[in-house]
Amino acid sequence: MATTLSTIKEALNEKIGMNIQVTSQTGRKRQSIRRGRLTEVYPSLFVVELDQDENKFERVSYSYSDVLTKSVEILFDDEATNDDLMIQEA
Repeated sequence: MATTLSTIKEALNEKIGMNIQVTSQTGRKRQSIRRGRLTEVYPSLFVVELDQDENKFERVSYSYSDVLTKSVEILFDDEATNDDLMIQEA
């Protein structure tokens, strides 16, 4: 099955409340890794509430197109796998 924005949104919608690690490309050969909990899913973006011990911000949002273009990688702490959506499991 082809990965689309709607399939990414549906997959994230099923995982609201789960612990998540988001790795985003912040520039040339630089990455930002943030850990937190997936709290909200909106029509064009999703929100991650960050661990306050590790981050300066309370919340951060990403678009589904970031996941589709692989500029953002997502890892969940559960054991289920979802290879079709390029959402990796830890």
